[in-house]
Amino acid sequence: MTMMKAITHLAVATLGAVAMSASAFAKTPEGWQDNVDAAIELAKKENKSVLLEFTGSDWCPPCIMMQKEVFSKKDFYTKASEDFILVHLDFPNGDPELKEKNQPVAEKYAIEGFPTVILLDSEGKEFDRFFASEFPKVDPFLAHLDEALEKKEMD
Repeated sequence: MTMMKAITHLAVATLGAVAMSASAFAKTPEGWQDNVDAAIELAKKENKSVLLEFTGSDWCPPCIMMQKEVFSKKDFYTKASEDFILVHLDFPNGDPELKEKNQPVAEKYAIEGFPTVILLDSEGKEFDRFFASEFPKVDPFLAHLDEALEKKEMD
């Protein structure tokens, strides 16, 4: 094999590995939606609210921590999905297409930092907003969701 071919093969292999690792970050978690409008429609049908999670999965340390400590946990998903349609909106540096696709949603909801969580009623009206990292464990996060739902019911 010539030196040029070897370099070309190495470059292709490296780019392939980078692309695979970037797409691994950019995957929507199982059971989560990635389309706000579809989630609102589903919430109407199921009489639920919507939880929007805005994250930077490959560059934001608090986002990565929240994914590991809360959002990926089965007990979080099981309990939260009783009352919410869960929507994962990722803005990874390793996937510019996904970042660009989600940008209009971030602009619509005036996202000022990550990880932001916005709670919507089944009509798409916002009733709570907070930085997810304020509740870095499953139980406090779920407790906050319950409090937000109770407060919404009183309004």
